[in-house]
Formats: sequence, structure tokens, C-alpha cells
Amino acid sequence: MRTVDLFAGCGGLSLGFQQAGFDIVAAFDNWQSVIDIYKDNFTHPIFNQDLGDPEGYRLIADFAPELIIGGPPCQDFSSAGKRNENLGRANLTRDFADIVCLVQPTSFVMENVSLITRSPILATVLEQFKKNGYELTSTILNASYCGVPQSRKRYFLIGKLGGMNDNLGMILNQNQSNNPITIFDYLGDSLELEYYYRHPRSYQRRGIFSIHEPSPTVRGVNRPIPKTYQKHPGDACDLNDQLRPLTTIERSYLQTFPKTFKFKGSKSDLEQAIGNAVPVNLAKYVANCINKSIDCDALQESLQQATNKQLQLF
Repeated sequence: MRTVDLFAGCGGLSLGFQQAGFDIVAAFDNWQSVIDIYKDNFTHPIFNQDLGDPEGYRLIADFAPELIIGGPPCQDFSSAGKRNENLGRANLTRDFADIVCLVQPTSFVMENVSLITRSPILATVLEQFKKNGYELTSTILNASYCGVPQSRKRYFLIGKLGGMNDNLGMILNQNQSNNPITIFDYLGDSLELEYYYRHPRSYQRRGIFSIHEPSPTVRGVNRPIPKTYQKHPGDACDLNDQLRPLTTIERSYLQTFPKTFKFKGSKSDLEQAIGNAVPVNLAKYVANCINKSIDCDALQESLQQATNKQLQLF
């Protein structure tokens, strides 16, 4: 399927769908730092475009996408942000819906934080999609059950023009692993550590984790251990001289970017780009579930045609 990625960031969603066989023909974002990273890792074009500006809609339509994917910036819904929908970024979720409904691709995939389900903005865009002929499937996925060594919950909304069978929601749920994947399951001993520090949002939460569990959500913040840090009852080990935070590139591995993926830019920009990205394997999981749903639809259609032919014989 010809696919366009909106709010593409450094390319986690694009790479996952590309690995699942989708034809990414273009991407769009409005932050030059992630655009530079994206350009180093993909051969198709990425455009520096304010997707809140209707002038950009025509350029997207020119690519005639069959599928539009994208993760509108989620800070206004996120537990890591201020959760203030009046800050303006939440409007980009409406812009995503406006673009889809104007361009009318066969299908779309929208990714966001799970807290968007509490937002009235979601109810508004759901109604908009339905009025424009899209049948919808939505789910919250924990990335650690979808091939990502990270406990990261994300909301996915998938729409198809003219309706779809009910199998996609079932496929999204049934193909998850039985157990969460740990950092050790995914990377083995390659990090050369057993415990690491991840700065908590408050000192009421623990900051020391083991590679024998999924990592907490990778965020755009990566700080050293403060001298004032006091051991939390939930910490995986005691404070010691060997304990350290993960490096920027190690955090990209937790987002399941391959080691061949090229990252360049300032440390602060890279931390933000990696923390904001859709984990590659999570994107690939969703894309593969869509592929399986398409196969099921094709099989059902073939069986229905065979049944109709048999009925015609009688």
C-alpha cells in the first residue's frame, strides 16, 4: 500500500511499517532536527511542513496515499506533560483527522498516548471519521507484549473506508506474546550491565531498574543520578559506583531502532527525538496485524464468491 507518514519524527512508525512490507512514499514533520535524522535513514522524501497549515494538504494528496499513518504530538495528553489541551498541540490531532478526511486514503493509522481516551478531542475526531465513511478499530497496546523491551502503553486508531470485518481488533489482541519481553530477552548482555538508573518523575517512584524486566517508558529526559538520590523501596539494587543511566544510543535500542540506524544532532535533540518515537517493533506489530486482517478479508471474500457460484449452480 502507498503510505504517507505524518508527524513522522525520526522514523519509528515509518521503519516498522516499511519492515512489514508497506511502501512509504513520503513523510512530513516540522522539526528540522528529526528531519535530518530521517533523511539519513530513508530513501523516500520527507518534507518540512507545518501540518496545521491547510496549504500542505495538497502536497500530501499529490502522493495519492492508500494509507496515512501518523502520531500527532501527544504532550497535551501525556502524563509526562502538563495535560493541558489548550496549549495548542492537541489541535494537531484534529489536523490529522482533517487531512485524512480530505485526502480520503483507503485506510489510516493514528498513534497516541493512552490518556487520549480521556480527552473530548478524541470523541470529536472519532465522530468526524465516522461521518466521512470510516469504520474504526481502536485498542491500547502495551509495547512489551509486542516485541519491545519496554512497558509503554499506546493508543492506536485504525480506520478503513467503506467498512471492515471485525477481525482486526481480534488479531491485534491475539497476536501479542504471553509474557512481556525484557531488556535481557531482547539485547542479552550487550549493554554490559545488569542494573541502570532512569530518572523518575518524582522521588515517590523508583529510579533503579534491572535488565531482567521491561524498561519503563523511554521519555525525552535522560539525567544522571543526582547526588541527593535516596534509595527507593522498589529499586532493583542498592546505589553503587557502577550504576549509571543508559546512553542516548542504548535508549534507541529500547525503542527497537536497529544498531545500523543513524542518529546525529545535539544530545538534547536526540534524547527528545528518541523518546518521542514510536517503537519500531510496535509499529511493525500493528502493520503485520493489518496485513493479517487484509489476508483474512481476502480469504472471506474468496470463500463468499465460491459460495455464490455454488448457489448459482442450483
